[in-house]
Amino acid sequence: MDGTVLVADDDRTIRTVLTQALTRAGCKVHATASLVTLMRWVEEGKGDLVISDVMMPDGNGLEALPRIGQERPGLPVIVISAQNTIMTAIQAAEAEAYDYLPKPFDLPDLMKRAQKALEQKRRAPSPSKPNENAVTEAGDLPLVGRTAAMQDLYRLVARVMNADLPVLIAGESGTGKSLIARAIHDFSDRRTLPFVVAQASDLQGADGPATLLSRSRGGSLVFDEVGDYDEDTQGRIVRMLDALPDPAPRVMATTQSDLSGLMEAGRFRQDLFYRLGGVTLNVPSLRERVEDIPLLADHFLSRAEREGLGTRRFTADAMQLVRAYSWPGNVRQLENTIRRLAVTSPEEEIARTEVELALGNQPAIEPLRQGGEGEKLSASIARHLRRYFDLHGGNLPPAGLYDRILKEMEGPLIEIALDATGGNQARCADLLGINRNTLRKKITDLDIQVTRRRKLM
Repeated sequence: MDGTVLVADDDRTIRTVLTQALTRAGCKVHATASLVTLMRWVEEGKGDLVISDVMMPDGNGLEALPRIGQERPGLPVIVISAQNTIMTAIQAAEAEAYDYLPKPFDLPDLMKRAQKALEQKRRAPSPSKPNENAVTEAGDLPLVGRTAAMQDLYRLVARVMNADLPVLIAGESGTGKSLIARAIHDFSDRRTLPFVVAQASDLQGADGPATLLSRSRGGSLVFDEVGDYDEDTQGRIVRMLDALPDPAPRVMATTQSDLSGLMEAGRFRQDLFYRLGGVTLNVPSLRERVEDIPLLADHFLSRAEREGLGTRRFTADAMQLVRAYSWPGNVRQLENTIRRLAVTSPEEEIARTEVELALGNQPAIEPLRQGGEGEKLSASIARHLRRYFDLHGGNLPPAGLYDRILKEMEGPLIEIALDATGGNQARCADLLGINRNTLRKKITDLDIQVTRRRKLM
């Protein structure tokens, strides 16, 4: 590898790791924690490649991309960011970054991308930016979240974006499966090509499959809720995939059904299952990322305000109720409920009573996609862990899994036990069978909020 790399990141450890790795590979490296310094180097003509963080102490790396392009046309910029959201990746694509990687990144992967950028000596020719309608649509995607489940999903989405593999997107109704498929298309190499969503009816007739391939023209072809297709339609897809033209479309499929269970029951073709499941993305339900509910609620209230529905916010009690609800309809149900509250609430603050009224006529039963009420806790945990490993697409999760999983389990257990004992830590410690000092330490380490109140039991 040959060339000069400009590294900008406020994390000294990352600067050190990248400097050492790039230097060993034969590059010259200039590293800084300042965006201002980076821009000065760019203006002075230094560097053949820029690797920059997004959030810097003195500016935003994404916002600097147009300036870099103006000062040094063709200078490739690889963006790295701890803001692991779909929107960050979309913004990087809009700003014409050479590449985007979420933190924590895989160092060998980053080195390969850096080598490719340096070999080209300029930003690789790429399709024009997404059309305005696609960008506007992407700007409203409710694919936001800070929980580990969503962070894992973002990382895997970023890795499969331009991989030549079929993608199966699984999740309950309303979790955003179609939005994930659209996002994969909109900032992939195929983003200027057609995005076609196929229903079972589109595959009927002698010309159905051929018409779909003609419409997709090497873009992206998504089979929507493929688990609902009958055997004849499944067979048509298999035959179509076995005779794809060149250029072939990127094949994706969505499902809220357990395809492996359907396959075992003889209701889904095994050959189709393996053709569609190159990479499986499991979109978590809202129950699996409760901590994201306030973030999503703010997102939907802000959208309602932009649409002229007025400024609204939840009281603490109201938000507590929103968080406690099971949301069987997931993000879609949450959005519809919050829009209704934005319209009907007479005051700027949405009170708990209004939330109770809005949720009063809605089912609060958690859908059971697998197992049942008699399922053992160990079986539920096993299913969750298998899903977690599947999210990494055949690769191992980051090291330290044991402590992370225990922390994920301990948090809800202690919170529920504290709630059951009215916030009385002595009674909670007895209930859990642990020392009171141990409980206090875990409350601090897990950042659990304790509220004392009278509890009738």
